[in-house]
Amino acid sequence: MDKNFYITTPIYYPSAKPHMGHAYSSIVADFFARFKRIQGYKVFFLTGTDEHGQKIQRAAEKKGMEPKAFCDEISKTFFDLSKTLNLSNDDFIRTTEDRHRKSVENLWNILENKNEIYLSKYSGWYSVSDEAFYSEDEIETKDGNKISKISGSQVEWVEEESFFFKLSNWQEKLLNFYNDNPDFILPESRKNEVVSFVKSGLKDLSVSRKSFSWGIKVPSNKDHVIYVWLDALTNYISALNYPNIDDNLYKSYWPASLHLIGKDILRFHAIYWPAFLLAADIQPPKRVYGHGWILSGEEKMSKSKGNILDPIEIIETYGLDPLRYYLIKEVSFGNDGNISQEKLENCINSDLANNYGNLCQRVISFIEKNLDLKIPEKYVLKDEDLKILKVYENLFDKLVDSIDKQNINFYVNFIQEQLFAANKYFNDQEPWKKKEDLIRLNTILYVSLELIRKISIMLYPIIPNSSLKALKIFNITEDTIDFNSIKYHEILKINDKLNKISILFKKIENYD
Repeated sequence: MDKNFYITTPIYYPSAKPHMGHAYSSIVADFFARFKRIQGYKVFFLTGTDEHGQKIQRAAEKKGMEPKAFCDEISKTFFDLSKTLNLSNDDFIRTTEDRHRKSVENLWNILENKNEIYLSKYSGWYSVSDEAFYSEDEIETKDGNKISKISGSQVEWVEEESFFFKLSNWQEKLLNFYNDNPDFILPESRKNEVVSFVKSGLKDLSVSRKSFSWGIKVPSNKDHVIYVWLDALTNYISALNYPNIDDNLYKSYWPASLHLIGKDILRFHAIYWPAFLLAADIQPPKRVYGHGWILSGEEKMSKSKGNILDPIEIIETYGLDPLRYYLIKEVSFGNDGNISQEKLENCINSDLANNYGNLCQRVISFIEKNLDLKIPEKYVLKDEDLKILKVYENLFDKLVDSIDKQNINFYVNFIQEQLFAANKYFNDQEPWKKKEDLIRLNTILYVSLELIRKISIMLYPIIPNSSLKALKIFNITEDTIDFNSIKYHEILKINDKLNKISILFKKIENYD
């Protein structure tokens, strides 16, 4: 069985500072990366910035800066965000790096040598903001401006010499590929969207521009720069040291296990990218998952609309783990989701402070007073104890399968249900009334500790810092977390010393 897992975020376009949508993609990717690591996989997790194209050149000119200097400045904010979000990424790639340029040039040369690329002239509607061309039926007029129906971005008419990729030749081959790989695009609604688009007919794709200079030059014609998507998408293999296909990174991790992207760039990843790769005799990634948007009100966040939510401000106010938990729990994965202060505060108070933090503190405080912070001995598990413990064993395969299918909702709902069940168990068993029955007292406390251990391991990919504080109770560190251990219920060793725990989450006090 392949125990390597390669996951990528979209590489972010550094034309403006990061917003909540960037944070969401990164946090969810980090969730999958951390989960697969504690499941025993060797994981390679990539994020980075896409730094070429007309939008970057114009933004740099507006600030009176050279494009590279502008990119250095803005890319650093995305790099810093990866640290602020506590991402466990193994690499941060920039498309201005030499390793990336070499990969793109190599891929271009292969496609050109295979007659998949030709020189012609292009005329059509182009969005600088989206770095995308749109057909006439994808354009509408609004307030006197031509805009894309898909993204709402303004488009302009472009006529120029361009190199084209023979995308039209790949229509049937792509449909066959989707049919042979039914889980290549998820969720199902995105797959249906892509298949419908491909069936409607593919036109050859412009893959170079002459109207601006900021990009990787076409190797055979320096008047052209390589169009952003053939450039940008290649980052996923340039980070693995392509074109050196004998490199250990490339051999171990390509094809990628999962490209995690926003739904607005689905077409580029699910149509253009596999077509480029198949044309170059390179295996496409195993899966592309197009998640929904984080909305501000009812609209997608964008700089032009002025409705950007700053993740840094929210982290400074509420903390990182509460934001991570909120985004993963409250946004139904695959769909659009809103973020609101009221929902975030309710999440912190109810789920994190009351249900999780309070459970850990109550149990440990009770054991400190009654058992000198030691794991109980001489316990006897009854049916009522085994019932709550074996839930994890009974649903273990389903939990793993849910993550492998990116069904985060099932995983998070299970944690919520088990937190409720663990609190109910401790309350209903009333250990404070069992001090005369030492065996029963020990059993209740042993079961409660096991439940905290299991729940904390499951929470680690979502709230790593806070769950590690809880796992320190048992001397479990980040290097020793084993997700597979949650299906077993007599892991803790009797008489082992436990550690105290501080307050995990402070409740948000609302003053009217």
